[in-house]
Amino acid sequence: MASEIHMPGPVCLIENIEGKLVVNQEALGILSAFTQPLVVVAIVGLYRTGKSYLLNKLAGRNEGFSVGSTVQSHTKGIWMWCVPHPAEPNHTLVLLDTEGLGDVEKGDQNNDTQIFALAILLSSTFVYNTMNKIDQRAIDLLHYVIELSNHLRTVSPPDLDGVEDAADAVSFCPDLVWTVRDFYLSLEADGKHITADDYLENSLKLKEDTDENHQNFNLPRHCIQTFFARKKCFVFDSPIHRKKLAHLPTLHNDELDPDFVQQVADFCSYIFHHSKTKTLSGGIKVNGPRLENLVLTYVNAISSGYLPCMEDTVLALAQIKNSTAVQKAIAHYDQLMGQKVQLPTENLQELLDLHRTSEKEAIEVFIKNSFKDVDRTFQKELETLLEAKKNDFRKQNLEASSDRCSALLQDIFGPLEEYVKQGVYLKPGGYRLFIQKREELKAKYYQEPRKGIQAEEALQNYLLSKESVSDAILHTDLVLTEKEKERKEAYLKAEAAKAKPGRLEEIKRQNQQMMERERQHQEQLRQMEINRTQQLSQQQMALERQLQEKVAKQREREEAEIRKLRNELQQLRQAKS
Repeated sequence: MASEIHMPGPVCLIENIEGKLVVNQEALGILSAFTQPLVVVAIVGLYRTGKSYLLNKLAGRNEGFSVGSTVQSHTKGIWMWCVPHPAEPNHTLVLLDTEGLGDVEKGDQNNDTQIFALAILLSSTFVYNTMNKIDQRAIDLLHYVIELSNHLRTVSPPDLDGVEDAADAVSFCPDLVWTVRDFYLSLEADGKHITADDYLENSLKLKEDTDENHQNFNLPRHCIQTFFARKKCFVFDSPIHRKKLAHLPTLHNDELDPDFVQQVADFCSYIFHHSKTKTLSGGIKVNGPRLENLVLTYVNAISSGYLPCMEDTVLALAQIKNSTAVQKAIAHYDQLMGQKVQLPTENLQELLDLHRTSEKEAIEVFIKNSFKDVDRTFQKELETLLEAKKNDFRKQNLEASSDRCSALLQDIFGPLEEYVKQGVYLKPGGYRLFIQKREELKAKYYQEPRKGIQAEEALQNYLLSKESVSDAILHTDLVLTEKEKERKEAYLKAEAAKAKPGRLEEIKRQNQQMMERERQHQEQLRQMEINRTQQLSQQQMALERQLQEKVAKQREREEAEIRKLRNELQQLRQAKS
């Protein structure tokens, strides 16, 4: 049973052999035997700053983790000590002591970064141990390692035999406990006493304006605030005179500075009562076997090169931040266009104006969230993506306009098509009635709103597709009119033959009037045909002119838009610098 396991002292969990991290299989075997939920406390900081001393106190011992007082680093790799949790029944407290950062004998920043990142990823409470004060260097280092830890956590190594699921499952970041050793400043701000937590909060406070220097100042602080949901700070006085530090583990509390003793007690009490259980996504509590999987996953991922080298940290951070900034800018553009654009737009310029406004805001979002995009590589990538978005919206706008116009034409001209099928216009004078009705329906179509840029072209294409119907009605009208004329002439002749001599002249006069009306009707039909032919020709020429003008105007608008956007981008860069 896990409750019967006893570790008399710490063991090396992850060995550091010539700059390579190697998992100690014996330690993994010990860890896997703990089936209770684990509270994992890891500590990171510069070498020779008393990290091991604090962990020994958490273990309830004066000795355990190696404590040294010389300039030589004692702890190598990551050491583990599992002890019964003093405040949480049926829980195990796992203490992880890490190799000190900045060891001059080692001189390997890459190795430091790897150990730092592992401590963040494996812990449920992360203790960041610094000397004297909270300074910009410590904030920047923590920021870089957080970003690299996030990167390491999200990669999916292809050869870990399914263990990567455990790594992907980590969704809850550790709590941060920032410990400041040999603190020599006064806890005061604006002439008033402040707490250690206030000191940490003030150190991580963002500046409100958008000046570029302030953005660089805010970036690491915002990252730390976001990554660590809960933050706590402890400051420690020097425990004893420097010459007696070599004997610190063997000294009794009454031989140490009383303030230091109380500060250590407060620190231990907070860890015991506020450190949370290590948890995976879905609320799964981590026990020994699950922590073993995480250790294997992350160490194997580092060995496979998934964690960038320290020399490439700024480059890697810029890659991560700027890729995220591009995604945020595109998401902002999509949101704005989704809210503002109603397709189809009345004209192309309306769509381009909406795009330009949204594009400008998207670029501002990118600039606000970007980090050292010196050669504007990522901004150019964003501009390319936004150009593709614009072209896609133009395509969608054309399709929406075509669909809208097709539906309108069917709805408006549908009854006319039905009348044609029923033969309503297949009679003398039917062509004139057909044209009158068609013109009425065209006027109705023009009055409909939001047809979009395809309105005229869709109408002309529709009318062109019905040209054969119009010709058939005209032909039928001419044929039937001619037959009607012949019938009337035959009738009049028959009447004239039967009429008395006195009425012959009257019949001739009526016949002449009828023939004149018929001539006028034929002339009217002929003129309507001429007008229709001329109208179609003029419409074709007008469409060609409109197309040419549209292309020219579009080219002018796009050139003006590009010039204006370049000016605005130049102004943004000047304002940022």
